[in-house]
Amino acid sequence: MDCVYLFVFRKLGKRKAAVKADKKPAKKGKAAKKDPNKPKRPPSAFFVFLEEFRKTFKKENPDVKGVSAVGKAGGEKWKSMSAAEKAPYEAKAAKKKAEYGSLMDTYNKKQESSADEGGEESERSKSEVHDDDDESGQEEEDEGDEDEEEDDDDDD
Repeated sequence: MDCVYLFVFRKLGKRKAAVKADKKPAKKGKAAKKDPNKPKRPPSAFFVFLEEFRKTFKKENPDVKGVSAVGKAGGEKWKSMSAAEKAPYEAKAAKKKAEYGSLMDTYNKKQESSADEGGEESERSKSEVHDDDDESGQEEEDEGDEDEEEDDDDDD
């Protein structure tokens, strides 16, 4: 009886392996190209704090070169700070967020205006463009037929 159970477990194991092999990894769609003109997102209050903390930490610990050490020390300090101590950083972050909002509004308006201009330039649909390509391809084939006819005349 033990052999039967062992055989069953192996068979299940093989099925699982076969099922895993059948699964294809999910293909990720092509990432959209990032626009270099798009404004960067504003830093959070913690990152505003970390900019200042990084400078003081480097002065106090010039021998520490690891980025992770600075981040860990900054995180611990941020957690230990009271809400009153965090308030100036949160105010700076809110100000940067408001600036980002206005920059994004102007950026989006520029994008919309450029998209409208791009749409007017191309009034023909893709199918019309492909139809023209097919017709020009047929003309080239017809010219090729004429060359063959001339070759046939030379053989006589």
